[in-house]
Amino acid sequence: MQVRWLSAFLDFPADVFGSEVTFWRAIAGSTVSPPRGDHREFASLEPFNGDAHLRVQRIADGPGGIHLDIHTPDPGVAAAEALALGATSVRDAGTHLTLASPAGFVFCLVPWTGESGRSRPIRFPGGAISIVDQLCIDVPHRAFDAEVAFWTELLDTPATQRGHPELVGLRRDPSVTLGILLQRKQDGVDDEPARAHLDLATNSVADEVARHEGWGATVVEHFPHWTVMADPVGMLYCITARNPRTGD
Repeated sequence: MQVRWLSAFLDFPADVFGSEVTFWRAIAGSTVSPPRGDHREFASLEPFNGDAHLRVQRIADGPGGIHLDIHTPDPGVAAAEALALGATSVRDAGTHLTLASPAGFVFCLVPWTGESGRSRPIRFPGGAISIVDQLCIDVPHRAFDAEVAFWTELLDTPATQRGHPELVGLRRDPSVTLGILLQRKQDGVDDEPARAHLDLATNSVADEVARHEGWGATVVEHFPHWTVMADPVGMLYCITARNPRTGD
């Protein structure tokens, strides 16, 4: 598959859409594009430099979550490759194709429209530098190895362990802002579908945590190199001590 860009799509229920967009716009240091779609349900979080890699959607039903958009010159050809590797078809929307990975993680194949400018991190008051730059797919324990194999083959990129046995990262394309990490879930039910959360990279986890708390987020759990947070409506994400310029 020819992967030219990756976007994380934040899917918010209608009753919290406005407040969630406000929170994530502030956290990412971005502006919000004009709405688009038949029901004005889509928008992009526009960075101050580079092309958008975070997008938002207002949904009518369900709790929401995060899905991945893969931007490719020919979504139809890409879909055939994904299906051959074990994906399942969810919906053909005409403008894009929705599929699910072998572990049930939903992603979309969308036409590439020239996105190529990697966003740079932003320095916030207090000196912290940060960027939302990673989508972490949380995979049920039993499906983990097959899910890693699926994504490495589909995106044609190698995977490496990231310091912990439960974390495997796909090699980052230096021209694309968003990276992909897979995490083996140690709890939960094995037949639950894979889900995803976002990770921020920062040079100061403590300063970034304080900034997020000021916007209504809460700390869930501290670890040596990252802190698990919940946004104002309870959606989990992580603030990590990775290099915000390289993602390493």
